[in-house]
Amino acid sequence: MTSTGGPIGFLMIALIALLGSDQGETTRSSLTNADVPFPPAAPTSLNLGAICQKGHCRSRYLPSFFPRSGGSHFRFCGMAINRLESWYSLCCTKPEAQKLCCAQQAWKKALSQFCVEEFSTKTMVYECCEYKGDARWSCFESELPNPDYSCVPGYIAPNMPSEPGFTFNQGACQM
Repeated sequence: MTSTGGPIGFLMIALIALLGSDQGETTRSSLTNADVPFPPAAPTSLNLGAICQKGHCRSRYLPSFFPRSGGSHFRFCGMAINRLESWYSLCCTKPEAQKLCCAQQAWKKALSQFCVEEFSTKTMVYECCEYKGDARWSCFESELPNPDYSCVPGYIAPNMPSEPGFTFNQGACQM
């Protein structure tokens, strides 16, 4: 019977550990909530300026950010943020009196689409998606990682294609 103790056993274990590790590679195989700050805050008169003026320095999520398999929840979060930022760009070109209403519509539409995507998988859905109407929106507003739409220091957002699927309904705004 051979023992794995001693210098040869140590070297074998070290070699197996070294060959099995990802030396020098960075992978995203285990995402956490900190990786994708979600949910985005609802647009208000207090954060609308940052929404429109600081979009260039808030995170966007390219497909390469996510693992090839698994992580669908985080992928859906990233897609929702990308979609929302695209739609905010559209809203920020509107006349001042329409910007906030447009941004609020975009926020609800993006989060509604996020919930549809969450329900499309066989995993647990994001808690807020379980609610309907105002309860859903209140839930999304309960824990916000970036309520002021602040910039990520040193980050410049990549150019992203415009996201289809949003049409501003001016008639739904209270003037």
